[in-house]
This record gives sequence, C-alpha cells and structure tokens, in this order.
Amino acid sequence: MNGMIECSVCHSKLVVPATRTVSRAYDIHRSKVTSKQRALNVLLVVGDCFLVGLQPILVYMSKVDGKFNFSPVSVNFLTEATKVLFAIVMLLFQARHQKVGEKPLLSVSTFVQAARNNVLLAVPALLYAINNYLKFIMQLYFNPATVKMLSNSKVLVIAVLLKIIMRRRFSVIQWEALALLLIGISVNQMRSLPEGTTAMGLPVATGAYIYTLIFVTVPSLASVYNEYALKSQYDTSIYLQNLFLYGYGAVFNFLAIVGTAVVKGPSSFHILQGHSRATMLLIFNNAAQGILSSFFFKYADTILKKYSSTVATIFTGIASAALFGHALTMNFMLGISIVFISMHQFFSPLSKVKDQQENGKVELMDVQSKLRSKDDSFIDLTAGATEEASHRVDTDDKQPLLPR
Repeated sequence: MNGMIECSVCHSKLVVPATRTVSRAYDIHRSKVTSKQRALNVLLVVGDCFLVGLQPILVYMSKVDGKFNFSPVSVNFLTEATKVLFAIVMLLFQARHQKVGEKPLLSVSTFVQAARNNVLLAVPALLYAINNYLKFIMQLYFNPATVKMLSNSKVLVIAVLLKIIMRRRFSVIQWEALALLLIGISVNQMRSLPEGTTAMGLPVATGAYIYTLIFVTVPSLASVYNEYALKSQYDTSIYLQNLFLYGYGAVFNFLAIVGTAVVKGPSSFHILQGHSRATMLLIFNNAAQGILSSFFFKYADTILKKYSSTVATIFTGIASAALFGHALTMNFMLGISIVFISMHQFFSPLSKVKDQQENGKVELMDVQSKLRSKDDSFIDLTAGATEEASHRVDTDDKQPLLPR
C-alpha cells in the first residue's frame, strides 16, 4: 500500500511507494559501480570464457575409446582438494601483506569466528557435490544435445531464486532480456539435435523426469545460495571463505568415494586410478573455474556468470569453425544475435531507471522525515523554552519587590 507524507517546507502531499525488504547481502555493495569494479567484471568474463571454452577440449582428450577410465567422483574430489590448496596458499600470501593494526587472518580466533559466520557455505558445497555427479547421470537418460537444452531453463530458475532468496528486483525489461537469453541459447543449440527425434528427446522412464527436475534446480539453487552466503559475510576474506566452501566440498566428495567403496567393494577405492595428463589438466581447469566463480558470486552476480558462460559457448563455436572447419549454421548466427541483444538489454541503464527512481523516492522520503523530525524537535524545544520562561515570570510577579 502506498502512503502519504506531508512536505515540511511547502506542506504538499507526496506519495510514498511501498518499500520492499531488499537483501543487504546484495544491495549494500551495488549502489556505486566504480571503474575498478567494471574492470574486474571484464577480467572475470574474459577468464571465464577461456576456461569454459577449454573444458570441452579437455573432456574429449580425457576419453579413451570413447569412454572414461576414471571415477567421476574422484575427479570432483581432486578438484576440491586443488581449490583448498590454492585457498591456503593465497591466505598465507594475504596474511604476509596485511597492514599494521588489521586483525590477523591466521589467528585461531579469526578462523573460529569466520567458520561460525560462514557455516552456510556447507549448503552450496553439498549441492555442488550432488550436481557434479548428476552431470554424468544425465548422460544415461538423455543425449548431449538434450542435456544442453534442459540446462537452458536454469536461466529463469536462477532469476526466480534470486528474487526469493536475495530479494533481487528485476524490471520488466530485464525479465524480457532473460527470456531472450533462453530463446537465443535454445535457437543456437537446436542445430545439434539429431534428425528424427522429438523436440526434447525425453524417454518414457519416470526417473528421467525426476533427474531433469533435480538437474535444473540443484545447480541453480547452489549458485544463488553460494552468492548469498559469500555476500552476507562481505568483510571476510574471500580466500578464507573459499577454504571453508572447498573444504566442505572435499569432505562431501570423499564421503561419496567411501560410500562407493562400501557398495562396490574395497577394490573401487582408487582415487588416482585411470587418470592421465589430460585428466589432470581437466582437474586444474575445473578448479580454476570454481575459483573464478567465487569471485563472480561475491563481487558480481550469478546472472553475469550465466551470460559469461553463454558467451564462452559462442566463442567456442567460432573457434571450432576457425580451427577445425566446422560449419556455422543459420541457427548459430541467429542465436548469437539474440544472446547479445539480451545482454545489452539486461545491463542497459534504461532497464534500471524504474528501480533507481523508486530508490530515489524512498531516499527523499527518508530525508524529508528526518527534516520533519528535526523541525518537530525544534518546535517542541521552542515551546518548552517559552513555557518555562512564562512560568518563571509568573512566579517572579508574585514575589515582593523589596524584602519584608
């Protein structure tokens, strides 16, 4: 419901828009975007495009006779262990360059306090562990093209979760931009659907629909909750937060390895079995992507990460055409056009005008209320002083001028 306030200067009535509770984990640090922040966003996007574009090549190189000779869970565990090692090294480096008077990063009290404040990071760590395993399970139910098509719906799921969990506000133009992104990716990937199949290629098995729901929801929830957990403790070192996040992830993946060994027997407990040089490069690439994603979630947002991954896929297609002679279809060109239009539309200042105007009205209301409270305080003070003066005059009038 909109309310009314009275201007303390001209006494005119002003309409106050209904205020919404916006998560401080997002809004406190997005009010001013500096040139340094823009440069960081560019570096994040460029780095993400390189790593995401390199991953399909490393996955292809890791196959032996068209299949994997290693355990997917072991790859996930080694990836998390690599990220933990990186976080420790960066923490030691950051601690050596601390300024005088700052709270030491490596003290027991700092570590324990940070562990308590960042316990929420265990939630996205568990969700990521489940999602990394689901990537391999989905290949059993769907062809690769269908898996890509299903992953497109994560865009809208992420936006809805951001609105629910972090109280993000999107304008109508931004919702339309996200819909365009979904359409653009789908148009681009339709070229890889095999002929003679249905639009989605869904099998009749009931388990396929269950895995689809989990496959779309779990990674989206993990990304949004990870962003919320990182930004809610914004003053904590990102390397310390990463140490907790990746530590939880390593524990969950190691428990999965132990569970697999219990079910299949001790002979399956071989973390390094079947790995090659290409596999180790894949592990380092996955670790670098995870580290870069944490910077996205803390200093940018999940939507920018999704756009970055989409641009990386486009650049991969262009590089494949240039290096390997793969043909660029009309669907690919149309998809590129729609994606870039969507990106420009979502991040355009025009898409945020309404939100900024509402914020301006709320800020004006706060300023006016403060001025009004000051005026009321001044009036009360003046009235009190007048009353006190009149009281003293009346009392003095009753006293005789000369002593008796």
